[in-house]
Amino acid sequence: MLREKILIVDDDPDILDVLKITLEAEGYEVAEANNGKEALDIIKKITPDLLITDFKMPKMCGDELCSNLKKDILIQHMPIIMLTGKGEITDKVHGINAGADDYMVKPFEPQELVARVKMALRRSVRDLDANPLTRLPGNVSILNETQSRIDKNKPFAVCYIDLDKFKAFNDKYGFKKGDEVIKNTARILIETVRVKGTPQDFIGHIGGDDFVVITTPDKVDVQCKNIIEKFDAMVPELYSEDDRKKGYIIAKDRQGKKRKMAFISVSIAVVSNKKKEIHHVAEIGEIGAELKEYAKSLKGSTYVTERRNSG
Repeated sequence: MLREKILIVDDDPDILDVLKITLEAEGYEVAEANNGKEALDIIKKITPDLLITDFKMPKMCGDELCSNLKKDILIQHMPIIMLTGKGEITDKVHGINAGADDYMVKPFEPQELVARVKMALRRSVRDLDANPLTRLPGNVSILNETQSRIDKNKPFAVCYIDLDKFKAFNDKYGFKKGDEVIKNTARILIETVRVKGTPQDFIGHIGGDDFVVITTPDKVDVQCKNIIEKFDAMVPELYSEDDRKKGYIIAKDRQGKKRKMAFISVSIAVVSNKKKEIHHVAEIGEIGAELKEYAKSLKGSTYVTERRNSG
């Protein structure tokens, strides 16, 4: 069973020692940072399940660290416990306003700290239907969001995004590299929606290399083209220099036979109610599956709509 990861951030080595000893005794995996900037670098690498941070630190204080984390959709749901000095009400208020989920006053009782950590982690698991790798909303949220768009009876477009030749890449380069591809794809979707979409757009992670973006019909073409452009620009850097020169890798197909495999590409199937009424989520899924199969039959990165247009 995987141990839950907790990042502790404090410029006082004694506090770090107490936190580390207390949490490791409870079976948690603990990482340490001495300030907010160092914490941000670590979070990008390990994506902790929970953050415990001091308020006053050099280089970047706890409230600024919280603000930075809450701006990143991949980690904004990570629970944060803020540590403040005794009686420093202003620090508590700043921390909560910046996005901290709970706070404790130093010096603290180790038993209370453990109880607060367990409560925060339980709440996170219960309340957040999120993919553990990308922290994007998962299947329950996707279904609810899609049905909500149907119920509102306003124009919408659901984009099913799937990576081609991903299994071959995973087999050749390993799951760790594969996970990086998934996370980078999520960031491309987030950036695309932020720049080319609307504040009401939705991004979900179905699982594996399957994603969903829900937007409006007038934003579909520009978003799909941007996703493809950004993804294709990223792809060459995923491969070794030798493989880049060849333009392919040798990997096993689904029948277990070794053959030349093209680089990873992205297929996008777009289902919209612009010209056709949709009454249920299942209708979107059926149309999307058909369009995605067609998109994946085409060479390279592409997107298709019900008119069979590709980009």
